[in-house]
Amino acid sequence: MIAHFEKSVLSGNIKAPPSKSVAHRYLISAFLSDGECSVENISLSEDIKATISCLKSLGANITVHDGTAVVGKGELKNSVLDCNESGSTLRFLIPIALTMNREFVFKGSKKLFERPLGIYEDICRENGFLFKKSYGELKVKGRLKSGEYEIRGDISSQFITGLIFALSVTEGDSVIKIIPPFESKSYVLVTLECLKKFGVDIELDGLNVIVKGGQKYSARSITVEGDYSNAAYIDAFNESGSDIKTEGLSDSVQGDRVYKEYFKRLDKFCTLDITDCPDLGPILFTVAALKQGAVFTGTRRLVIKESDRCGAMSEELAKFGICTEISDNEFTVKKSEIKMPSEILSSHNDHRILMALSVLLCLTGGDISGAEAVNKSFPEYFDKIKSLGASVKMEEEYDS
Repeated sequence: MIAHFEKSVLSGNIKAPPSKSVAHRYLISAFLSDGECSVENISLSEDIKATISCLKSLGANITVHDGTAVVGKGELKNSVLDCNESGSTLRFLIPIALTMNREFVFKGSKKLFERPLGIYEDICRENGFLFKKSYGELKVKGRLKSGEYEIRGDISSQFITGLIFALSVTEGDSVIKIIPPFESKSYVLVTLECLKKFGVDIELDGLNVIVKGGQKYSARSITVEGDYSNAAYIDAFNESGSDIKTEGLSDSVQGDRVYKEYFKRLDKFCTLDITDCPDLGPILFTVAALKQGAVFTGTRRLVIKESDRCGAMSEELAKFGICTEISDNEFTVKKSEIKMPSEILSSHNDHRILMALSVLLCLTGGDISGAEAVNKSFPEYFDKIKSLGASVKMEEEYDS
């Protein structure tokens, strides 16, 4: 899809979308629980659909109606799990599959399997498990046991979360030792907070995650909290003259809650470390372009997201006349005069690139291809910004 933007000033109140990170964790916890659970305030983004589909294959009975998922027990239906493009789904469920001692085939997009999986590959190799990756799929089989595991903390916290899920239901106690630097620690804290609500107690002691085995997940009804990450992409419109009030953001351990503080700090040229909030990268680059520019450190891991987010943002910001510089672990946005793009923008099939560029397009007008990328995390995005006054028209995109 191509989105055609005209200059627009947005205003009004909006409810923060539900947290995708929390929804993944609640749905998996509900699957592991001892009875029927109700998970309210679910948005059926492509990533959440992937997790629901995979859990159904693993034996969950799941129905979703009016934003509420009811999760109950069933029988294993399918050993093929389609993760689509969801890294969270893949990395959370591989260790769970490895507790079942049967062969599973994980499928997904080519881009998904280009993202790192080496931590699990090493675990499988050391234990004699099957781990066979080919084009668009991964086969695994093994019986994961309790014990001591070492994981690099600078690749993705999703590996830590996946092991926590699996080891918490495995007999015997375990320790996950994190090799510093411990990046995206806040996402591990989100995991611990979510599991605690299902009666599962995991302790983080410095760089050690202490997992008591054989724990039981208690069935319960629970509501997904508002998402600070996607809220940042809405609130950013206020940095270019809009007047939007975002409601429904509760006190949370989400690392992306720092966005409000970072937006304020960008009133002056500054240096910001985004090691613990990499998903904010594209929108912070945009806000810096709207203000005085900035230097962002801790950007190395943006290369292995849905796109190379530093490269993609540099390419697209240049179409607005905005100058940037990229180094190994830094991204610099220079103070520049923003102009209307003379060529069509690209989302790079990345939801966060699309939403970040939308803020600038409402200021200048212009077009962007690959608008369907928002379905990955925030399918209601265009309806929401239109309700606030954004002038956007959608057009089917055809290959020439």
